[in-house]
Amino acid sequence: MPSLFNPYVLLAFVLSVLGAFGGGYYKGGQDEETRQQLEIAGLNAQARQKEQALVSAVNAQAIQLTKANQNAKFLQQKRNADIDNGLIKLRLPVSCPVQATGDAPAASGANFGTVELQPETAKDILAVGDDADSTVRKLNTCISLYNQVRETLRSSK
Repeated sequence: MPSLFNPYVLLAFVLSVLGAFGGGYYKGGQDEETRQQLEIAGLNAQARQKEQALVSAVNAQAIQLTKANQNAKFLQQKRNADIDNGLIKLRLPVSCPVQATGDAPAASGANFGTVELQPETAKDILAVGDDADSTVRKLNTCISLYNQVRETLRSSK
């Protein structure tokens, strides 16, 4: 029977213990890598779902903005045609301030009635408002989309 203090028995025991620890460490590392890969795959799938939800939200907002712009353009064309045909006339009040004398009470001015603008001038003035309306529609769409994205990202955490 070999002695426990035999150097070969001690060497075999130490090697078997080191081999067991090394094998366990290697197996644990492989298991952890597999777990991390599965977790990454799950997070990527969640990110793709969020991305698809955000893309569909952007597309829905873009379609809504396009429809609103088309509707506004139609109404502007109708209004401009009505101005050209004389159905709509843009009139402005005309008044002239009167200089008050030293002892006379201040007058608010003489009222001369209204003046009718030429059709092209009326359309140019209204076009400024149309541009402002278009900008407001775009801004409102951006705000709505920002809020949707923020809620989507906040709710998925």
